[in-house]
Amino acid sequence: MATMMLVTHGTDGDVLPFVRLGHRLRAGGHEVTLLTHAHYRDHAARAGLGFVAIDTQAAFERTLTDTPGLLDGLGWPEFYERNGLYEQMVLEFRALAERHRPGETVLVGRHTSALSVLFAAEALGAPAAWVAVAPIQVMASRAALHAYRHVLSDGLGRVRRELGLGPIADWDAWFASARLELGLWPRWFDRAGVRSPARVRLTGFPLPDDDEDDTLPEGVAELLAGPVRPVLVTGGTGRMLHPEFYTAAVEGGRLAGRPVLLVVRHRDLVPDPLPAGVTWYPRLPFRAVMPEVAAVVHHGGIGTLSRALAAGVPQVILAHGVDRPDNAERLERHGLASRLPAPRWTPGEVGLLLGKATAPHEGIAGARTPGGPARLTGANGPNRAGEPGEADGPAQADGSAEAAARIAALLGAPVPESRADAMRHRLDHLSAEQRRIVAERLRGRLAQRGS
Repeated sequence: MATMMLVTHGTDGDVLPFVRLGHRLRAGGHEVTLLTHAHYRDHAARAGLGFVAIDTQAAFERTLTDTPGLLDGLGWPEFYERNGLYEQMVLEFRALAERHRPGETVLVGRHTSALSVLFAAEALGAPAAWVAVAPIQVMASRAALHAYRHVLSDGLGRVRRELGLGPIADWDAWFASARLELGLWPRWFDRAGVRSPARVRLTGFPLPDDDEDDTLPEGVAELLAGPVRPVLVTGGTGRMLHPEFYTAAVEGGRLAGRPVLLVVRHRDLVPDPLPAGVTWYPRLPFRAVMPEVAAVVHHGGIGTLSRALAAGVPQVILAHGVDRPDNAERLERHGLASRLPAPRWTPGEVGLLLGKATAPHEGIAGARTPGGPARLTGANGPNRAGEPGEADGPAQADGSAEAAARIAALLGAPVPESRADAMRHRLDHLSAEQRRIVAERLRGRLAQRGS
């Protein structure tokens, strides 16, 4: 039995995939401990995971309140100092070191944010894996490295000295030192935008909410069974939202002639008083609710997006900031969602898109069809025009299963690679001279075909 230590930061979209991954690893016979925000203690307990809180509930809420400032010019050094993030790194490192068993431990961290995992891997000689929950985390890794190296270097230097680590001589090599990089999204989703480097192994979306209580609060079942199915509006569990999000989404649903089921943890973010026809809940079991609504209007978070795909419900996405615009564009390119940029967030435009999404035979492609979007959570899925076909994965394939297998393999035999994976791996490790030779051969073959 191996010891698996998982470190992640953020809100539901960043944390719940790690809970699911931990559950998979535990089912494989491993001892698993999750290090994350105190808010997720109960989730870890339901999944049977050990738990280390990296903050308090009050500190978590303060950080959420401070986070929107990052979109409005708040500097990263100030954000780190104000929210005690350097001290949090030290706490994480020490918890990892205390539980480390030489030769039997794998350290797993959220891609780009879990620096404590790289610190601990360096100090302990343990294998490390970085897990990205959305493509933007991989795409932005160079920018993150620049920030760590130049903007946050003083604070990180203090942390390393406290931990007994010396200065980083080669930042590029250190930042790429994780033995395994995983992306928790499917290949069809990756192909719809900037593609991930070959070193990143894609597993498919992890199916969320398996530990969730599907009991509906009083009144929700009646609303879902009513003569007009409601629109679900949610901006996720964080506070990094455009200030017009909820106003545009709620009023758009009303203009579309639908009751609005509003789900947001922070009551101060939504209209007060609530307009007629709008019902608010801080949280609902999306696994039970989403298949029953007419459409969902959301922010483009990866967790909400994948749950809506699994439910086969039409999506209208009002995406702003972080990974959300990229997520929305990828779905729109496959005809699986409608996307509205922030300058066009008016109730009229949102209502128009909702009307189209919910009209018979005019909704989003594949919605509510057998084997449609529910299948798209798997590693494969729809092919873009002109691309070689791939066998579709099983319905609602859970990407956390493959992710868990690859992580566990860091202490044992490697996971067998497909022929395509093996070829991508070889190409990714060609020298500059070998790449030049391959390019010349390809140009020669293309010239022959052209003649």
